[in-house]
Amino acid sequence: MAEKQQPPKWGMTSADFAKRAAENRERQQGGPSIRDPFAGDATRVLKTGRITWRPGAINFDLIKPSSVERSIFRFEKSLPELVWNAAALEGNTFTLPQVQTLLDGVTVGGKKIEEAEQILALSEGMEMMIDAVRDGSFSLGKAMSDRIHSGVGQHEAIESGHFRGEGRVFGGGNVILASGGAVGGDPAGENGEQLQADYTNLLAALGTFDDPRARALVYFASATRSQFYFDGNKRTARILMTGALIQSGFEPVNIPYARQEEFNVALDELFRTDDGTTLIEFLTTCTMPDAN
Repeated sequence: MAEKQQPPKWGMTSADFAKRAAENRERQQGGPSIRDPFAGDATRVLKTGRITWRPGAINFDLIKPSSVERSIFRFEKSLPELVWNAAALEGNTFTLPQVQTLLDGVTVGGKKIEEAEQILALSEGMEMMIDAVRDGSFSLGKAMSDRIHSGVGQHEAIESGHFRGEGRVFGGGNVILASGGAVGGDPAGENGEQLQADYTNLLAALGTFDDPRARALVYFASATRSQFYFDGNKRTARILMTGALIQSGFEPVNIPYARQEEFNVALDELFRTDDGTTLIEFLTTCTMPDAN
């Protein structure tokens, strides 16, 4: 008799994530490992790109080593869930099974075409990243970021694939906080020159870090705060962060919809204070769980 197939496990529940976060916090209370280049005074503050953060408050060892091949396999296997989480955090109403159906090439009735386009664009951006990691062309840099954004933002951003101010449209960069109010991103400068300089300075600062996990997570926080693009900044920076982790031999990060409130609180703090510590610490607890 053939073995009975188990139904697919689409994702962890909020209770699962709460348990995982508690376990991570318990591990983190032991302090950073002796290999942690940022170990030391928890009050020490670094400025990296647009943000400040406290390295001693973050345990990057929560993100475990993983071979590139294994991380790519897990990422591709979980692609529908990853796309669903990213879309749901943007307010997309597609369910996880509906995302799977759409990615399988079947239209989903009763849904807005804009939501379907957002999901397909996210999938395209993630697949671009994986292809680049696989063929060795991936890097944290403007060319890769613009390429990913051209996929992710193709249906939403005013001008996708380049920074604010580089095209024919000016302005933008304002962010609506979950707690109310709005905060501006970095000034674009003439022809986007200020944003280009800010990005170059960010990469230079990241290049001084020995730990690839710090480079990836701090990149996400700083790029998100700067708002280099008209729209799709978090999604683009998240894909770049994940690619940098996979390429460097570490577990991928997945920001789950079940932890939306924590994510929004950390983002609000980032935008209100320019302090990315809470957001970066949150990201260290968001590695993809092993499949059972």
